[in-house]
Formats: sequence, C-alpha cells, structure tokens
Amino acid sequence: MYQQIIDQITAKITAGDWSAGQGLPSIRELASASRVSVITVKRAYLELERAGLIVTRQGRGSFVTTSQELPKALLRANAAQHLSAWIACARQLGQDPQDMVQQLLAALNATIESDEKDTP
Repeated sequence: MYQQIIDQITAKITAGDWSAGQGLPSIRELASASRVSVITVKRAYLELERAGLIVTRQGRGSFVTTSQELPKALLRANAAQHLSAWIACARQLGQDPQDMVQQLLAALNATIESDEKDTP
C-alpha cells in the first residue's frame, strides 16, 4: 500500500500539481484520507525523502524538494518505477532472479556500447 502512496505523490509532483517547496499533507491527514495506517504513510514519506523528491523539516512537515534538485529526483524515481515494473513483468513470466540479472546486464552493456559508438 505504501508503494501506491509513493506512486500517487510522485505523479502529482511530475504533473506539476504539487510544485517545488509546496507542503504535503501531514502524515496523519494523508493516513486518514487514504484509510491506511500512519506507519504506512510514514514509510512512503521516508522512501520519497530517500529518493530526493521530498524533504522533511522537523516540526514543520514535509515539502516537495526545491526546483534545482527536483529534475534529478524525478528521473531517479521514474527509473525506479520502470525497474520495478520490469521486475514484476519478468516475475509474471516466471523468470528466475539469475535470468533477470543476466538480462539487465546485457541491456546495460548494450546501452554502454551504443553510447561509446555515438561518442566522437
């Protein structure tokens, strides 16, 4: 459930519904509105903070990261979401973790080789 909260907040930030520096709902407010536990929302906020999308100021609340830091944080969050989706899809296909690692490394190596060819 906390991942859904992360996805919802990330979507609002990405869409521009919540701008840099804007305050987020308090943990208790969001927990009540979402009908989840305070612990679930707190975990989501901690993950968003680790991803660099929000900052928490003791006694003041949580806020969307400043505009200078936001683009990189959004890219990291977007990459993490895509990777999670890829893992879920691979698991549905019955791939074991070792196969997934090999696929990921192959894709990474192909991208690096392509980048090196494009660099003069």
